[in-house]
Amino acid sequence: MPSERASIADRRTRAAAKLRERGFGALLLSPGADLFYLAGYQIFASERLTCLVLDRDGKATIVCPEFEAPRVAVAAPDIERSTWGETDDPYAAVAALVRAPGAVAVADQMWAAFVLKLEAALSGRAFVVASEITRQLRMRKDEAEVDALRLVSESADRTYSRILERHFAGRTEREIGADLAELLRAEGHDEVAFTIVASGANGASPHHETADRRIAEGDTVVLDFGGAMRGYRSDITRTVHVGRTAGREEQKVHDVVRRAQEAGYGAARKGASAESVDAAARRVIDDAGYGEFFIHRTGHGIGLDGHEHPYLVRGNRDRLEPGMAFSIEPGIYLPGRFGVRIEDVAVIDADGSARPLNRADHAFATVA
Repeated sequence: MPSERASIADRRTRAAAKLRERGFGALLLSPGADLFYLAGYQIFASERLTCLVLDRDGKATIVCPEFEAPRVAVAAPDIERSTWGETDDPYAAVAALVRAPGAVAVADQMWAAFVLKLEAALSGRAFVVASEITRQLRMRKDEAEVDALRLVSESADRTYSRILERHFAGRTEREIGADLAELLRAEGHDEVAFTIVASGANGASPHHETADRRIAEGDTVVLDFGGAMRGYRSDITRTVHVGRTAGREEQKVHDVVRRAQEAGYGAARKGASAESVDAAARRVIDDAGYGEFFIHRTGHGIGLDGHEHPYLVRGNRDRLEPGMAFSIEPGIYLPGRFGVRIEDVAVIDADGSARPLNRADHAFATVA
């Protein structure tokens, strides 16, 4: 297997080839997933510009504040650096590195304050989003990336197994969320991104903000949590019941969602369209009479970002290919009552089938 730096350099080579294909002059990336993907350098965004400039001949330079140059040298020793002092103009430094004609592709999440100043420094250039270049590259994970996703998913699985040992009844959603964050870190995560704990009627809101509602016996609770290890993301959802026995409809809804997810797995294979996976999962829920209560897409890509391409949603005709990783997460949300969601991360293997990276039990678990 090639070294990590060799793999990253190969990504830049392929990105430069796409710049040439599209007739673009350069790719400009500020801190974020694309910068990490193409340089191996990860830093928080700040008011000081850090920017990877990749030209269409494959030459890469990181423009950075001079006091951060030592960090860049350690993280990306094979990439040239152009440093700037507190009174220098970093936008002029970037513009000087963009020599080829054509549009400039800028990071999708680059701050507007940076984009506007770069537009002024590169007057007359058209600006496009960097995902026109990076999307196709990042959708197909290499072996090392799939392994990183497997490891972080296994960490999330262990977290779920351990949270089932905690007491729920009488505690707040926020307390359970704190437990999840603690366990994610204990199981190897170096970042906790979110812990959704949605109990009772709150479970009918897919992105409920974990709050101070006190969980009671008889509640159905949606647990959706994730974070990162070595930059790669986890995302898992399981739904549990507080008390000995779930109600008849709660159990029925959970069974429908579980069958919908299994149908999604069955449809997810090499050559299938992204929308066909959504359709397969949705059909099960429609047939059970809950179609109006499945109110989001079936899944999203995952990697260095928690949500990235490909999206499993109606209208997306992208064909699934080996190396693509995504969630499969159907749900049913009954307003004022409860919700159920089951979510795993899966990857299309070399044989064309979808392999789950999350293997935590899918049963409707009960907790005290």
